[in-house]
Amino acid sequence: MIDSEILRNTEKNDLAELSKTIETEDIPQLVAWLTEKDDKLRYHAFLLLENRSEQYDDVYPFWNVFCEKLQSSNSYQRSIGVILLADNAKWDRENKIDNIIQDYLRILNDEKPITVRQCIQSLEKIIPYKKHLHREIADELMSINIMAIKETMRKTVLVDILSVLAAIRKYQASEKIDTYIFQALTGGLFDKKSVKQIELMLGTVM
Repeated sequence: MIDSEILRNTEKNDLAELSKTIETEDIPQLVAWLTEKDDKLRYHAFLLLENRSEQYDDVYPFWNVFCEKLQSSNSYQRSIGVILLADNAKWDRENKIDNIIQDYLRILNDEKPITVRQCIQSLEKIIPYKKHLHREIADELMSINIMAIKETMRKTVLVDILSVLAAIRKYQASEKIDTYIFQALTGGLFDKKSVKQIELMLGTVM
């Protein structure tokens, strides 16, 4: 069984390798540590589960636990739920995500800008595996009121949105998405240099 001291003292860069060596029997304890008051233990447990989810499906059985976190009053727990659900979307062959997608997308309007960003960024992990949700995800992203977001974070949030929309657009053309991207890049929020950088990132020139 995994030891809390070992996990706490493992360097962040070594967690990916550690995730390959843990046993399936360790997963329940790691999930339990997600609510641990010890910041380092909780964070390392989260990172270990994230890395584990990339290659193995033995974190997926805790899907419902992560769903419950979406309703947490603690923004850190909401972020954990958002990220680990996205990490395990690839294993969700039963499409359980369909039952909670509204709760998931509700985090796009979270009171915490950092949680909003984590939700948007996590959607990019869902896109390849849940094509039937592309339109719903795109519509919710494009409905976000950028001007209601803290001024210092507006540009970064919009770049996050554009990145996910570009990922969706790779699977099928969408005039609505193209229009949104064009308006975002010409709306005055970005300077010319930033527009060029974003166009390179998106692989497109508007």
